[in-house]
Amino acid sequence: MVLSERFESAMTFAAQLHADQVRKGTTIPYLSHLLGVSSLVLEHGGSETEAIAGLLHDAIEDQADGYPGGAGGLRREIADRYGEDVAAIVEACTDADTVPKPPWRERKEAYIAHLAEASPAVLRVSCADKLHNARAILVDLSTHGASLWDRFRAGKDGSVWYYRELVTAFRSAAAPTALVEELDRTVSLIEKKADG
Repeated sequence: MVLSERFESAMTFAAQLHADQVRKGTTIPYLSHLLGVSSLVLEHGGSETEAIAGLLHDAIEDQADGYPGGAGGLRREIADRYGEDVAAIVEACTDADTVPKPPWRERKEAYIAHLAEASPAVLRVSCADKLHNARAILVDLSTHGASLWDRFRAGKDGSVWYYRELVTAFRSAAAPTALVEELDRTVSLIEKKADG
């Protein structure tokens, strides 16, 4: 597959939207996560539309506050620029688009539940997102030890619970097998290190 100017435009838009954002507890530009997710989507058979959604999957959740028209305005902008298919995937990958967000556990349970009804495109992008995040947690856990969990609202127990539940939900929903299996292996390593 040859990626079009549409993909290049989406990279630029994502970089602009997330320009001031860094990965939680680090100085790593947030764009690195978006590029990683998009890369995983492409490596696991995703289309250009899905790869663009990978670049923009956190836009509504993280950048709608202060955007003209809020979450609805940003969703319309994504749909106008990249199509309704991209906007629908991004919206389905969003666990909250309100400020303040609902309580953490409530949001995560709702997100897990909605995966049962998600399209194959949403499952691919969402699983790629969670795998990229889990890989980062595993690396940071090896580097920083238990202090890593201070970054997360749910701490160690809630975070480990969430990722294990995601594996179960993705497997039940028939997400791309290779992505789910790698997520499972990564979460198992996180569990082992978290208990060690």
